[in-house]
Amino acid sequence: MEGDGHAGDTDVDPGRRSMRQAVLNSVLLREVMESSGSEREDTDPDDPNVEEPTKKRGHGQESTRPKKRARVTGVSSEREKGGAKRKRHLAAVAENPDAEEDLIEVLKNKGKVVRQAAAKWVERYEANSDVALQELLKALFQVCGVQSGLDSLTWTEVDIDDAVRELVDRAKNDGLEDYLGSKHRDFRNFKDNLVTFWDSLVRECQDGALFDQKLMDKTMDYVIALSCTPPRTFRRVATLVGCQLVTSLVGVAKRLGESRETAQRQLNAEKKKRKDGPRVESLNKTLSETHEKITTVEEMMRKIFTGLFMHRYRDVDADIRMACITAIGSWIAAYPSLFLQDLYLKYIGWTLNDKNAAVRRSSVLALHALYAVDDNIPSLGLFTERFSARMIELADDIDVNVAVSAIGLLKQLLRHQLLEDDELGPLYEFLIDESAQIRHAVGDLVYDHLIAPATGGKDNENLQGQLERLLQILREFSGDPILCDYVIDALWDKCKAMKDWKCMTTMLLEDRQSDELTDRDATNLVRVLSASVKKAVNGKIVPSSDHRKVSLTKGQKELIEVSQKEMTLAMIKSLTKLLRKYLADQAKVAALVEIICHMRLELYSLQRKEQSFAATLQLIKDAFVKHGDNQTLKTCVKSLAFAASQSHADLQDSAQTILKQTVDDLSAKLKSAIGQAGEAEDDYALTVNLRRMYHMQLTIQVANEGLFEDMLGLLDDFSNLDDEVVRLIFLNMYLHITWSLSAVDPHNPDESAISSLIASRSRLIEHLYSFMESALDSWEQETPRNALTCTICLILSDVWSLFSEAKLAPTNLLALGFRPSEDVIELFWRLCEHRLAYTDDAEEEVTEGPYAEFLNEKDMIMTAAAKLVAHDMVSKEFLGPKILSHYAQHGKIISETVKQLLARVKQNMSADDLSDFYLNAMKLAYRRHMDEVSGSDEDLTQSPSFVACKELAGRLSSSFLGVARAKYRPSILEIVMGGINYAFRDVPKQLSFLQGAVIQFALKLPATDIREILVDIEQRVRGVDTDQDPSGWRPYFTFVELLREKIAKHEVPAGGKENAVRSRKRTAKKGVRGKKLFEAQETSSGEDEMEEVPSGSDHEHEDAEEEDDTPLYNNRQPPKPSRRSQVNGRPSITKPRAIDATREMSSPSADNIEVEEHEIDAPEASPAVPVFDIAATEEQLPSGTTNWGQSHSTGEQLPRMNANWRPAPLKLGEDDDISKGSSKDDSPSNSSGIARTKRIRSKLLNRPISPEETESAGGFSEF
Repeated sequence: MEGDGHAGDTDVDPGRRSMRQAVLNSVLLREVMESSGSEREDTDPDDPNVEEPTKKRGHGQESTRPKKRARVTGVSSEREKGGAKRKRHLAAVAENPDAEEDLIEVLKNKGKVVRQAAAKWVERYEANSDVALQELLKALFQVCGVQSGLDSLTWTEVDIDDAVRELVDRAKNDGLEDYLGSKHRDFRNFKDNLVTFWDSLVRECQDGALFDQKLMDKTMDYVIALSCTPPRTFRRVATLVGCQLVTSLVGVAKRLGESRETAQRQLNAEKKKRKDGPRVESLNKTLSETHEKITTVEEMMRKIFTGLFMHRYRDVDADIRMACITAIGSWIAAYPSLFLQDLYLKYIGWTLNDKNAAVRRSSVLALHALYAVDDNIPSLGLFTERFSARMIELADDIDVNVAVSAIGLLKQLLRHQLLEDDELGPLYEFLIDESAQIRHAVGDLVYDHLIAPATGGKDNENLQGQLERLLQILREFSGDPILCDYVIDALWDKCKAMKDWKCMTTMLLEDRQSDELTDRDATNLVRVLSASVKKAVNGKIVPSSDHRKVSLTKGQKELIEVSQKEMTLAMIKSLTKLLRKYLADQAKVAALVEIICHMRLELYSLQRKEQSFAATLQLIKDAFVKHGDNQTLKTCVKSLAFAASQSHADLQDSAQTILKQTVDDLSAKLKSAIGQAGEAEDDYALTVNLRRMYHMQLTIQVANEGLFEDMLGLLDDFSNLDDEVVRLIFLNMYLHITWSLSAVDPHNPDESAISSLIASRSRLIEHLYSFMESALDSWEQETPRNALTCTICLILSDVWSLFSEAKLAPTNLLALGFRPSEDVIELFWRLCEHRLAYTDDAEEEVTEGPYAEFLNEKDMIMTAAAKLVAHDMVSKEFLGPKILSHYAQHGKIISETVKQLLARVKQNMSADDLSDFYLNAMKLAYRRHMDEVSGSDEDLTQSPSFVACKELAGRLSSSFLGVARAKYRPSILEIVMGGINYAFRDVPKQLSFLQGAVIQFALKLPATDIREILVDIEQRVRGVDTDQDPSGWRPYFTFVELLREKIAKHEVPAGGKENAVRSRKRTAKKGVRGKKLFEAQETSSGEDEMEEVPSGSDHEHEDAEEEDDTPLYNNRQPPKPSRRSQVNGRPSITKPRAIDATREMSSPSADNIEVEEHEIDAPEASPAVPVFDIAATEEQLPSGTTNWGQSHSTGEQLPRMNANWRPAPLKLGEDDDISKGSSKDDSPSNSSGIARTKRIRSKLLNRPISPEETESAGGFSEF
């Protein structure tokens, strides 16, 4: 029977089968509803023996409904399974027939039936418009968050202003439910459901109810009125609904426009046949009706625009402003016949100055879509002329996403030739921007505008022409190889000529005339070749703030392997020739030598090019011998070591042989230079061979004890050696000792090796102490020896760290441990202070590698001293306060180092020790101030040293905030009393210590303690004639006055207790993000709910919760720098004069909005639109160009660490990588600060930073 039924069913045509299924569904629904109703009627709810009625089946529950009805119609079991889901849905609807009528529940929980719900509502509206409209308005108010009392009024009959006031009162009294802003998982699709519902409603009504002058009029009036109310939730919902209504009406108008065009064509065709007739009359009527409908729809859109958009596009809520701008951009793009005019475009132009980055980006994206359509360009002429300057400025926006979007917009303007070339001058500078997104965006623009035209836009033709245009661009940056790498990175993805190895090598090997390829162009082309080789193997050529490990897909890995193979095959043929041609050129040889480190060396064997491999290594060895600069030497050693370790079989034997020959030849030359040290006219040969040995030891161990003995012998025999020679001897000896220590077995050490190591260490330390005293004498005689001082301090710190007794005590190497005496530590710190105090504008800076951030010697010295304290290698009480006294004296880099040291020291320090620690540090800073100003007649409180002393006290006292203030109250009191005692030791000379240091801590104390302090100091001055030296006693009186003000602030006057309590309550509520949505009319707009504290004022609010007792001078903040500074160490590039973006551009304000509308013939707001406190909800945009300035931290690159780590050899300027990044106080984007903090901690821990820590310092998006 079932088989017959199935066979018979297949003979029925699809149309009849659909009809049968529809009948089946209707019968099934009716039977289920009847059976469900009968069960409810026959069941006694109070009878415990009766089973519960059938409930709606939840997800995962088994249905208990019988399945026999499917077989009645002869449907097969497969058809039964296919329709089971439909039956369950119908049963659920039948059990809860009111679910479809409750629109708010549909919007919250039934996103799949939103369109059906809108269609059914239209049917109910056609049956009874008043009831359906009441239902719709109730749902609108429920979406706004009002839940109670909505059935008490007939919303279709009451005055709209009165109705909205009633809603606002209910919201204020009962609270609101914010569905749009809720993060609950059940409401994550609420916004999409709401938009879909109103769009479906307009579509369903477009042939009837849309034009009945009741539905849309009442709905629009309520939406506009709700958009002008104080509750933010009301405004959000009203703005979303209003903008969606216009968007849907745009669709209706477009469809009507198509119908009108069709009717017009038919009418024209019919008139050609006959002038009159019923057909012509019918078409004329249709055309007239369609035109009237279009006019009506456009009037609706204008009404919403005038009543809602014109006020909400400058709302205090950034999301509302962004929704408005996104909407008007879509309106203009979809319906340009109405909206593509200056009356509407000006709003997008004005919001290019919005203070919120998301709103600015929405404006830019809206314009990008408009300029992408060629037909829109003629209508955008005046707008472009007026706002193009601002568009160019946005390329340097503080927000990276805005800047990238603005650069894409400028590409569109260039495509339509709407910008002049001289207007793009500032834009080309972003080729060297720190942000990779901005670099690549500008790189695409530069390629399309400057490089691609050389080949007619075809990448596969005339690649040499592309390279020539690229070299013209690089000439502007050729003074610095780092800048060239930035430009290459910006252009590499799109410029295919940079991936053509044959083209680049051919240009370099050809003998050209000097005017075709100059020496500077050849140098830049070598840099392009070297950088392209790195990019081909997925290497980085510029530092990046995003240190997350990138996981490559299988396809990406295969692509990299293919690219590396192609590059290697091309370099096998040409690298030897290039090295031979440019071997003597110092500017080119290092980049060429480094190429071999990125090649697949096994291809030399597969191509039978073993001799070419050996010749290449021999040329690298010759470059090592011929040149003496650090970069070339480092690259040569790195390449030789790579070839010796990464090659195989015969290639490895050849590489190891050449490397051994290089070491032996270098040892022999250095020994010879040492022997001729007193005979030669200069020390060039000795200096350059010591430098070569230093770079060799940075990579491999050189076992030649006699050679190092000869080096120390030079220090014994000659007292007039050049400082550079002495530095290099110390560095080589330190590396030799480090390699010797790494060779000792920590579990079973060799006694002879330990004895030899102790002897070498002792001789090195002896010479270091000797030269430390000599350097101190030179500093005291005002003949600074900066480089030698830095080297001595660094080596001493590292030697003391490596051989620290505390570190070696748990091992079998305790015999190697030793601890320096306090006298030596005192000399060490005196030398450090001399270098810290020395300032020179032309101060030499050292780097770690070619791409690292520049690192000054002061930071290296401070780090060396801080490391000793952090690990108890010296006494915290002895050296700690000395270091801490420099906390605020030498800039942000050193301050960050000291800050990390302080955080580590405080972990194991008692409260009493902490007070002594802080007080001694402030005393030392104050003594330096007194020494600097001794004998001066000027105002001592204005000197830089006194300002630094005050800043030190401010930073230290700021650690006692909130809970810490009560916890450390005894310590604070001890600091204050100790400071007062110190100030009164020598009165009035030292009284300025009260104003410079003590007052910062005294104001952290409660009023009871302050009263006791006042009593104490007043007793100290009792009987003292303070009029003899008024200026000397002025700090004392200032101190007393500030303390009295603090006490007066806490004394509550009679009758003022209630107000004081109320004020404290307001302060406590200020940062709460609760459901209470109204403030006591404290905000400027008067319209917002309980406002969140803006991100820029978070710290200000925290300070406000603390008592505002800090002196005014301590609250001054320096101006913040611009968003993106140039890469540290780059030569400064003179920027062309910034274009004045304010020409002809003014932002709308409450005063000039009507003037602006009149200027562009904007229609006035319709008087029929009900207005509810519109003025109270408007927010002015800043007029003119605004600097949105917050600084972005500089991108940084962490050093790559070898997994097989050995004791880190000291590299002057190449070991410690504390980059010049922004601290967290001056940048919203703090990823670089995190990376710097981890590196500083790594240095204090005397260990390399781990890959996990490197990966955790990832990038930060502002929003």
